[in-house]
Amino acid sequence: MGASQPGEASGTVKDPSEWVTGDEAMTGAQRSYLETLAREAGEQLPADLTKAQASEHIDRLQARTGRGQ
Repeated sequence: MGASQPGEASGTVKDPSEWVTGDEAMTGAQRSYLETLAREAGEQLPADLTKAQASEHIDRLQARTGRGQ
């Protein structure tokens, strides 16, 4: 069975806006990693992000800082 798009593993990658728990508060692990990424990128982020918002910021900041490649 092939992926529908390059890099997509059989539909297992879901957009954070589609997560069932995406509107819950971000996890402790997300908060810790975001603090590290934001510090490296010279940014400040709100402390009350949801899981989905945190995931989107993580993706963006990883690209900006070169982490996660």
